[in-house]
Amino acid sequence: MDNQEEKSFAELMAESTLDKDHLRPGQKVLAAIVKISPEWIFIDLGSKSEGYIEKKEFLDAEGNLTVQEGDKIGVFFLAAKNGEKLFTRKIGRGEAAKAHLEEAWRSGIPLEGKISRETKGGLEVMIAGDVRAFCPYSLTGCPKGENVADHVGKTMPFKIIEYGENGRKVIISRRALLDEEKAKRKEELKLTLKEGMVIQGQVMSLHNFGAFVDIGGIQGLLPNSEFAWQKDDDMSRQLAVGDLLSLAILKLDWAADKITLSRKATLPDPWSAAEGLYPPGARLRGRVASLTNFGAFVALPSGLEGLIHISKLAKGKRIKHASEVLTKGQELEVVVASMDSEKKRLSLTMATDEPEAAEDKEDGKDYLEQYQDAGSTAAFGSFGDALKAKHASKMKR
Repeated sequence: MDNQEEKSFAELMAESTLDKDHLRPGQKVLAAIVKISPEWIFIDLGSKSEGYIEKKEFLDAEGNLTVQEGDKIGVFFLAAKNGEKLFTRKIGRGEAAKAHLEEAWRSGIPLEGKISRETKGGLEVMIAGDVRAFCPYSLTGCPKGENVADHVGKTMPFKIIEYGENGRKVIISRRALLDEEKAKRKEELKLTLKEGMVIQGQVMSLHNFGAFVDIGGIQGLLPNSEFAWQKDDDMSRQLAVGDLLSLAILKLDWAADKITLSRKATLPDPWSAAEGLYPPGARLRGRVASLTNFGAFVALPSGLEGLIHISKLAKGKRIKHASEVLTKGQELEVVVASMDSEKKRLSLTMATDEPEAAEDKEDGKDYLEQYQDAGSTAAFGSFGDALKAKHASKMKR
């Protein structure tokens, strides 16, 4: 963070008083607004010293003034004219702006630029009215996948990173300003964000591993596994760019610049009510969520997932992967085999109307014994009876 911004306003005002006559072009100061006129905003530099800045620099897109008297603002010193000090938030247009381009480059003062066209390797940007500058693709600050050409015609702030040939060669960067804003915002959020707290975020992009979410100037990752209790490898079925979400902060790693978020942690745990919902033998409808070499995970309407072990999938046949029997997304009926809410395990089997081989036994007798008990002997006789009948037939002849 800028050292001046870490100091109190009183300290800055004291420094401004001591150095009010020796401000360097490009020097940044914090000052209080003392008066707003139709065209100018006057600021207090301390010790009865004042500066001024154009009012239009503080108008929003609708032309509304964004500051008021008493507000403290950070501005850059441009030059002294007739004993008065001119400040700016960014270099604008016109001859006065052209005169300050080199100073803007040396001092890092932001400047306003209008993107005129896309050219080989980047964008052509008009600064100070009619000065051509070049912004390479790598310095536009556009997220991956965004069409840079969509910004043609827009006016944005930039920073000059190379100034040569008396202004005929100017290279600018949008990313440099975005990185500065991000770093400043990161320092602010370090003071407020804590692991476990619930915050609001907006989905910025979707990927096969999860979604990046803006949480106030910086982005965190919402992994697929943390979207809901019910696993889904493709969140795009339920989520879109621009959606607003309530999320819990799982992990903050400022050193690695990684923030891990969870939507699942903000939702009721479906296992808390699972005991009564899934008694053994209950028949349910579900959807195949994932397939593995040890079985198939089936998503149930409550948000839980159960496992059909691979041994229960092929009716006695040997298979190496659940995909040999089922397909991802397939709807099917299952039966609850067992449920352990403490270990959060739900075991399922395929629902079928056919009796299983294990159930073809009664009181320890095999299938032949059951068949005979059903009356097969009475109908056909024993093997010995059959031989006797055949011998009797021969004797009659």
